[in-house]
Amino acid sequence: MAERGLGLRRRLTSVALLTLLVTLVQSFAAVTAQATPPSWTDGDEGSGPAAFPAHVSRSERALIPTASWTDLGSDDQWARDAIDHVAGTNDWMRDVSPDENGNWRFRPDAFETRKRWARALVRAFARDEEPDPSITFTDLDPSDPFHRWAAVAVQHGWMARGSGRRFHPSDVVTSRSIHRSLVRVLGMGPTAAALDHLSTTDGYEFATPGSFGVNLLAMRLGLRFNNRVDESQDVAPSTKLRRKQAAWSLYRATTLESWVVPYLEDQYAEMTLPKMSAGRRSIVDWGVRYVGYPYIWAGEWGFDSPSPPAFGGQPGPGFDCSGLSWWALRADDDVYWEISPPRPYRGWPLPQRTSAEMARVTNVRLHYADLLPGDLMFYDGDDDGVVDHVDVYVGNGWSLDSSSSVGGVTLMWVKTGWYRQHFVHGRRVLPAPRP
Repeated sequence: MAERGLGLRRRLTSVALLTLLVTLVQSFAAVTAQATPPSWTDGDEGSGPAAFPAHVSRSERALIPTASWTDLGSDDQWARDAIDHVAGTNDWMRDVSPDENGNWRFRPDAFETRKRWARALVRAFARDEEPDPSITFTDLDPSDPFHRWAAVAVQHGWMARGSGRRFHPSDVVTSRSIHRSLVRVLGMGPTAAALDHLSTTDGYEFATPGSFGVNLLAMRLGLRFNNRVDESQDVAPSTKLRRKQAAWSLYRATTLESWVVPYLEDQYAEMTLPKMSAGRRSIVDWGVRYVGYPYIWAGEWGFDSPSPPAFGGQPGPGFDCSGLSWWALRADDDVYWEISPPRPYRGWPLPQRTSAEMARVTNVRLHYADLLPGDLMFYDGDDDGVVDHVDVYVGNGWSLDSSSSVGGVTLMWVKTGWYRQHFVHGRRVLPAPRP
């Protein structure tokens, strides 16, 4: 939840500032109170609920000593425990033999192919199982050593064949496809499928993107690494994965505490949102498009738009907590900020950019029981009297949230637990509904 606002990446150059001032003068007559420029602050540090723990201990991790990996650089260290687990202690992703000196290579930056991912899955979850002989592929001969792994993965529904019974063995897996296979391995496929049809109590079905349920559950399970040190290595659902990123996903899926999956099943199995107005539904329809995107410090951009040159860039697509809330609600004023990719609604006045600033600017501080979909929720994670997190309430105990502890954009349960305990107050940005 550690948002840094706009300070580090969006300090205006003198040229950009002059350009902006000229624009202000030219547009002054047309500017309303809604067009107040965002404040340039370094944001908040904040805190959040702890990630779900793994049950593997350090003493179990490395039958092959970590020092023997000869090709892990400084930017691979975040994945080292995962690589030890999936290719050292276990052979699931071990596919390069040691050299004459006994040194091992993992090839962390190589892209993971479908055939190698099938082998890792089956080695980890169904090593001794023989494939159904009726499962064949037009592009993977039965004599190929990878055929068995592919057939067993397809047999369980962990991976799928393409048209014409093709397996596409050399295609690179994406974050979404790896997460889909692991969600199914963990028995959460039906829950993911139900989430794909997220609806309101009066039958409105939201425009969820493909694999929405998989993306949501994968985020909650921690199947993607939230890289706080080098955010350029963070991945979105459609990102092609390198072996170190695939190793992290497999490591997480095989080391989760046994209570985690049932706990999340109970939370998400029958998720339904309340009846709401068309304007409030439009916020949810927009927000669900970005579930699975990573948490990026000061992030406020999606895949389809580079940030304006005057404001600097961010290392990849993603959002911090106030960046997501700001983009979900803030109006496009055509002067200071242009929402891109464009939303199907104009938005509402919300010039403040950080959670603390948003929390201060309200005459009516809402209690939890008074919240409506579209309201902002503010949290004091450190219990120090300072708001350091914000999300958008969507009803029935759920919010649209981007958290550093979870690692990105999700629909989060906020009625109980950490979120309810640290909730401070709410703010209504949308007009109140008519009685």
